[in-house]
Amino acid sequence: MNIKVVSDSEVLQEGLEVLMNHLEPNKVLRFWAACQLGKGDYLKLKQQLFSQETVASLYEKVRTHQEELTDKK
Repeated sequence: MNIKVVSDSEVLQEGLEVLMNHLEPNKVLRFWAACQLGKGDYLKLKQQLFSQETVASLYEKVRTHQEELTDKK
């Protein structure tokens, strides 16, 4: 039986991806700040998190999220 041991950075990356999929970006950043996860190269992390995003795709995500919040009220 083989067990794959992943690095801490891989675990953090996966955790941030989960957060980005389930929280608003501003809440992810607040969580990140509260946990003092801001150590390291922010520009590199930003590139990893948003490399596939465009202004249009981010706008659509914000719009969809806002509509979901309105629907819950």
